[in-house]
Amino acid sequence: MKHAEKYKPMYFPAPGKHTKWVEKDHIEQPPTWCSVDLRDGNQALIIPMSLEEKIEFFKLLVKIGFKEIEVGFPAASETEYEFCRTLIEQDLIPDDVTIQVLTQAREHIIKKTFEAIDGAKNVIVHLYNSTSVAQREEVFKKDKKDIIKIAVEGAELLQRLMEEHGAKYRFEYSPESFTGTEMDFALEICNAVLDVWKPGKDCPVIINLPATVSHSMPHVYASQIEFMSENLKYRDHVILSVHPHNDRGTGVADTELAVLAGADRVEGTLFGNGERTGNVDIVTLALNMYAHGVEPGLDFTDLPSIVKTYEKVTRMHVYERQPYAGQLVFAAFSGSHQDAIAKGMVWRETHDCDKWTVPYLAIDPKDLGREYDADVIRINSQSGKGGIGFLLEKTYGIRIPVQMREEVGYSVKGVSDHAHKELQPEEVLDVFTNKYVNISDPIELLEVHFKQEDGIKTELILNKNGIHKIYHGHGNGRLDAVSNALKKHSNIEYTISTYEEHALKDGSNSQACAYVAIDGDDGSTYWGVGIDDDIINASVKALISAVNRYEKFEDGKEDALTD
Repeated sequence: MKHAEKYKPMYFPAPGKHTKWVEKDHIEQPPTWCSVDLRDGNQALIIPMSLEEKIEFFKLLVKIGFKEIEVGFPAASETEYEFCRTLIEQDLIPDDVTIQVLTQAREHIIKKTFEAIDGAKNVIVHLYNSTSVAQREEVFKKDKKDIIKIAVEGAELLQRLMEEHGAKYRFEYSPESFTGTEMDFALEICNAVLDVWKPGKDCPVIINLPATVSHSMPHVYASQIEFMSENLKYRDHVILSVHPHNDRGTGVADTELAVLAGADRVEGTLFGNGERTGNVDIVTLALNMYAHGVEPGLDFTDLPSIVKTYEKVTRMHVYERQPYAGQLVFAAFSGSHQDAIAKGMVWRETHDCDKWTVPYLAIDPKDLGREYDADVIRINSQSGKGGIGFLLEKTYGIRIPVQMREEVGYSVKGVSDHAHKELQPEEVLDVFTNKYVNISDPIELLEVHFKQEDGIKTELILNKNGIHKIYHGHGNGRLDAVSNALKKHSNIEYTISTYEEHALKDGSNSQACAYVAIDGDDGSTYWGVGIDDDIINASVKALISAVNRYEKFEDGKEDALTD
């Protein structure tokens, strides 16, 4: 690429060494979560949400468990103002939920904001002004002293209006564009605001340090947060908050390291919606903690329905590879991955595991409302025998013998490869059924009878090539007797090499499924499967299916595609 020399770092590292966060390897408890979907997220939409859509989204956020929700910038538009008033006047805000409203440090905007929140029980008034070098020099054309004055006068007005209203609101201050601000100046302006509000045990203040634009690598942001945490006045009564954006694709990393560095609170959105590359994704943050055994305090046990509502009201799309929420994030197409997952699932069932250790799956999909058969094992031309066997067993109760799985796998993959598409579970079942189950051409079983006499004697009533025939045979068991009858009246020679059976599901009314493999005199093995209400009939149909496949192969009629 050209012109790299035109760029330079836009961030200011924290003075001194601030790396205590490096000594921590995971987040031990969740931060306070604040959703900004209805403000930061909404302003980033091509078509902002309507009043009705915002109310529906608000209810979703409450259901998920957010206790702090930024509902908008009431002075910015009539819709924002009306939404805030609707929540209050229709008593839609639960007593344990605090709404947050945003305001610039400008008198008429602050006064309009206070009108909007009149009558609300729990409110955070979020005051901000921009502090970065670029904003000071290029936009406002003001020096540091002037910028501090804007913040202090805004803080004083908030304090005065709250006293006049006889309310008890909580306050939050953000030095917007914190990441482009000199750290000593960011500290100075935050402490100036804190001196106005004088936070105490009963009136803590939120200092929010946004990565309005992400300029640095995550460890730099973490050190900046640690510097602020160690040097803010009234620290015991300050809730240190972060609001990372995702310009460098490191929003989650920035936030996780910031929490290790001392942040108590996180502002973000569901699935990372927000301006430019978005805000930090709270779903990913919370479930990253959950995957480490930390209860995040938010409920994502029905993530598919959350995605559905989110996509409906925002008209945004949750990307298929979005962590945890994407349709394909638990899907395994690779044969080796499918085999490992299937074996991991069996391991859990047979070892009574209390911890989740399944290969390739960082979290149990069922904990998020996902299903193993539909979400985990996905079948295409890259799939393997283990995954195909797992899908047939979990979805339809068909436990394919180990010796048969490779052949079934190639059959299914062949169909997917030629069709150039993923196969749905029912299509996989169709491939299996059409090739192996109750094959009745050229021989169809009509009746079978047995008599115990010097071993077992059998009488088979068959339809062979459209003609009814009666075969008789004798053997040391039922299947042996049927096999001898078939050999006696055909021109093929084989030996039965494998026989297995099982019920398709638990219960007395379950159908039986039998598997038979025969080794032909051509050196090949032919599998047949029989399914019937009666296990004897199922085993006979399995043998006849195998014999029919052998005869069709001998006659050159076996479908080359599925073989």
